[in-house]
Amino acid sequence: MIVYDLACDQAHHFEGWFSSAEDFDAQVEAEQVSCPVCGSVNISRQLSAPYVNTGGSVETQEKPDAETALSGVDIDSLHRKFVEFVLKNSEDVGKQFPAEARAIHYEEKPRRSIRGEASRDDIDALREEGIDVYSVPGLPTPPDQVH
Repeated sequence: MIVYDLACDQAHHFEGWFSSAEDFDAQVEAEQVSCPVCGSVNISRQLSAPYVNTGGSVETQEKPDAETALSGVDIDSLHRKFVEFVLKNSEDVGKQFPAEARAIHYEEKPRRSIRGEASRDDIDALREEGIDVYSVPGLPTPPDQVH
């Protein structure tokens, strides 16, 4: 995993995580990378020392002594923006999430952002296979899918 400092043409700065430099280039060219603030797809890498994840499992990586904490922030608003971003920038594959994540990881299907349902055991198994998965508790149903 490579982490790049990025900016859009509106000078909003943010971070992007990619499996490789080639993956970054391909996603930017296909306009799959967008600014989380304004949605612009005119993205450029900024000068930085890139972080490269060496692929060690979560269990083997050292745990930090402290975690990042927030205060003085409207947490509900921040969470709402995060949820809106996830809903806007990912495809809902429902209960097929574990199978679809594997198919994407093993390049049997096109690389894209997906979301869906997975049990704790499914998530653990995906992570053991080296598939990056982020668990989002309480993600609401998109408004267009509510009966």
